[in-house]
Amino acid sequence: MEKITPVDIQHKTFKKALQGYDRAEVDQFLDDVIETLEDDAQHRAALDAEISDLKERISHFKAMEESLHNTLVLAQRTADEVKASAHKEADLIREQARLTADREIVSYNDAIGDVRREHQRAVEACEKAKSELRNLLTTHLALLEGTHNPLQQAQLAAQSASAAEAPPNTDTTRIEVH
Repeated sequence: MEKITPVDIQHKTFKKALQGYDRAEVDQFLDDVIETLEDDAQHRAALDAEISDLKERISHFKAMEESLHNTLVLAQRTADEVKASAHKEADLIREQARLTADREIVSYNDAIGDVRREHQRAVEACEKAKSELRNLLTTHLALLEGTHNPLQQAQLAAQSASAAEAPPNTDTTRIEVH
């Protein structure tokens, strides 16, 4: 069935009958106009409903867009805060590691100094023991050889006396002489 437009209605002419227009033709035309207007009204109502639905969806999507935007801003802010916090924590860890390393270096340097001093004391004790042993052996050798030289005997006696006067070695470290 053809759609009737306003131009069609304006240009519509009816046949004349004895008493005016043909009643059946006018009724048929009016039925066509009514049907067309009803179809148009239904179509218009469907379009209005679709427009309303689309507006709701647009509103929903705009709300989602705003929510997503807010979420992205919050996520970016949180990421920046976490990043800054991680940098601060890394700086603290580095600083603590540096301080610990400095303390350990000082401790090791102190230990090295202690070991060097102990080594020096051991070297000095060894030299003293060697000297004392040398004097003792020289004295005993002179005694064994029976030296009758009074000057040599006086020196040996002086050496023996100085060795006897020296404080005893309290160091329990074993000293080997080769």
